[in-house]
Amino acid sequence: MPDIVLATLNAKYIHASFGLRCLRANLGELRDRSVLVEFTIQERPLDVAERILTLEPRIVALGVYVWNVGPTTELVALLKRLRPELVIILGGPEVSHESAVQEIVRLADCTICGEGERVLPEICRAVLAGGTVPAKLVAAPRPELGELVLPYDEYTEDDIAHRLIHVEASRGCPFSCEFCLSSLDEAVRPYPLEPFLAAMDRLLARGVRHFKFVDRTFNLHLPTSRRILEFFLTRMAEAEPAAVGEQMSVGPGGGGPVGDRSYLSAPPVPAGMAVGLPPTVHRYPGIFLHFEMIPDRLPPELRALLARFPAGSLQLEVGIQSFDPEVTTAISRRQDLAQLEDNFRFLREHTHAHVHADLIVGLPGETAAGFGAGFDRLVALGPQEIQVGLLKKLRGAPIARHDAAEAMLYSPAPPYEILRNRVIDFPTMQRLRRFARYWDLVGNSGNFVETLPLLWCGAPSAGALRVAGSLHFPPKGSATAEPSPFAEFLHFCDWFFAREGRHHALALSRTMERVFEFLVAERGLAETAVAAALFRDCRRIGYLEVPAAVRPHVAKEALAELAARRGAATRNTKRQERHRGE
Repeated sequence: MPDIVLATLNAKYIHASFGLRCLRANLGELRDRSVLVEFTIQERPLDVAERILTLEPRIVALGVYVWNVGPTTELVALLKRLRPELVIILGGPEVSHESAVQEIVRLADCTICGEGERVLPEICRAVLAGGTVPAKLVAAPRPELGELVLPYDEYTEDDIAHRLIHVEASRGCPFSCEFCLSSLDEAVRPYPLEPFLAAMDRLLARGVRHFKFVDRTFNLHLPTSRRILEFFLTRMAEAEPAAVGEQMSVGPGGGGPVGDRSYLSAPPVPAGMAVGLPPTVHRYPGIFLHFEMIPDRLPPELRALLARFPAGSLQLEVGIQSFDPEVTTAISRRQDLAQLEDNFRFLREHTHAHVHADLIVGLPGETAAGFGAGFDRLVALGPQEIQVGLLKKLRGAPIARHDAAEAMLYSPAPPYEILRNRVIDFPTMQRLRRFARYWDLVGNSGNFVETLPLLWCGAPSAGALRVAGSLHFPPKGSATAEPSPFAEFLHFCDWFFAREGRHHALALSRTMERVFEFLVAERGLAETAVAAALFRDCRRIGYLEVPAAVRPHVAKEALAELAARRGAATRNTKRQERHRGE
């Protein structure tokens, strides 16, 4: 039986806890006396407690996050009631700030505030030697990343087969956006690149194909970004070989020294000379990479590399949050909007990257009309996904400084989402909350690629004009006769919610029926045109349950062709693939 259990409640089974693997990799001689056990927030805390206690540990270390603090608090209470002598240690961003006021911290024996790789082993050694925890709250100094053991060998074969694999090349963020806990970091700290890339090579050899980078600013340091991109390009079976005249960094660590820019001025390779990979580098099919990037930093060197990634291999998460300079200034967010839009157009027009862009509802000083104007501006840039998120007041985040002046009111329960503020009242915030959910259901899902543009084609609808008037949208000075995706989609949301009364647990066929009904009744579009678009979406994603309202407008041969796919393997299982329509 292990002496130490490292555990957490993940949001979903597919999410493997990166933090726990970092901790276990750095337990030193105690690693073999530990076990990593993961659960999900869908499991009952009582059942989780039973499984942990079956292992008979002396120490339980729990990762606490905004999505699991509720059930984890209940779990800690159960564990302490059933085994009072069990030492419970907490860590994670949710308990690293405002710790003294939290019930879960009161129940536990010790809480580590900050990165725990160095502190947790010291506490465990003391406890297992017969001592006690050093204090109720322990402030952990930031470790030197070059001194840490990399966690990638902690991923099991089962993890590789069934779960997302998270990796990080750096920690921290140089920016000070007040809604984000990364704004508390003093600087970005990179891992030594050679060992990191060698670890990526080992993961590839073990079968990992999907790498989700958790770095907050992947494209901050150009030489590092370039070498990581080159490293994966040279290992993609689908990628084109390096062009004649272009020097690629190769080898187990990705190539030459950091800062080497010789490839920009390299002499042409003589005609007939082989270019591309050396024989020691393997090619792997199906590599997929996710990076979070700074939207206004995309120099020519990165553009050239990003353009070489094949379709289906790259997702870029672009945090925009707001297009209003006054709002971004108020929250200490720096971004060059003109450069941002130029970069965005490049990504959409000259690369195969799947672009996922973020906007936030409820930022201090931003009205519903202001958010709508930003949403329309982003739609025009054409990302495959727009993540609309409600502002959250994370523990310790500097956004709290606006509470009084902007009358910011948040939910007291995790994830602490905004309820209202000075310029958006509660009913309007609820409408925007539904907007976010329905947009994810219809706009982001990849199920309505053909049909979605019909929601705002042609002249503005009467319903959208009423919605716009109620929100004073467009903002003063920006009146336009063009339809607004924001106003049209919010009208759809209001209409949909009035009929369904919910925005969760909706079958795709039901949603398609409502979209058909809305486009015909509210937008005045021809039934045949709407049915044709919806059927093309069904065929593209391999969906067999064509809505009843659509069937009369589709040729029998086309319906039979789609039905013939029943029982066949579905190719388009990911949003990225559904958006590509392959």
